[in-house]
Amino acid sequence: MKVVEIENLTVNYQGILALDKVNFSVESKDFLGIIGPNGAGKTTLFNCMLGLLDHYKGEIKFFGTSIKKSKKYLGQIGYVPQKPVFEKNFPATISEVVGMGLTKNSKKDRIDEVLQKVWLHELSHRRIGDLSGGQQQRVFIAKALVNSPQILILDEPVTGIDSQSKELFYQILHDLNQKENITIIWSSHDLDAVSKLASKVACLNRTLFFHGISEEFFHNENLLKMYSESSMQMHMHHHED
Repeated sequence: MKVVEIENLTVNYQGILALDKVNFSVESKDFLGIIGPNGAGKTTLFNCMLGLLDHYKGEIKFFGTSIKKSKKYLGQIGYVPQKPVFEKNFPATISEVVGMGLTKNSKKDRIDEVLQKVWLHELSHRRIGDLSGGQQQRVFIAKALVNSPQILILDEPVTGIDSQSKELFYQILHDLNQKENITIIWSSHDLDAVSKLASKVACLNRTLFFHGISEEFFHNENLLKMYSESSMQMHMHHHED
């Protein structure tokens, strides 16, 4: 069953094409890794999907319904941004931060449930500002999970996190996908992690030049070469700017 459909998505920022006729769909229980260089349009894509950007052409559907017709789908989506912003001295505990994600219909015992899923239930009374970067990101995964979403969207969530924390983070994502049947859409620069974790991959560089089974991409030398060349061109372009 298709849970997400992106049709001819095009975004213009003051005459600059951020996304150009992007088409792909996501099936229920997919683990989709979205890869692409900085400036490729990954965050723009997510902002459109989350209803934060609406000046686009094309269509975005969740569960068969266009998001321009109904925003109900947002309750079925958990989102983890790249680096959540909060004050270091913010006095809230882990439990309180996760509880901020609760809606009226959610039960408070969900807080402990999701903290167990991210291996933080024993630290629930600690202040979030006292945690490491990796632990903080796991808190934000728990917050995204507290309303039992069907889809989890993560925008480069391990930026600036040490390698040990990354491994635990990736294990949690794997378990959420395999054991909880949550559909995951995850953007990353870590090709090695994407090749190990993702069942499907979408290669984005303003346009989509691959979307399919992960193994097909990572076992195809021509596609990998195209990816590295386009990443290098984008990198050079940014430095020229």
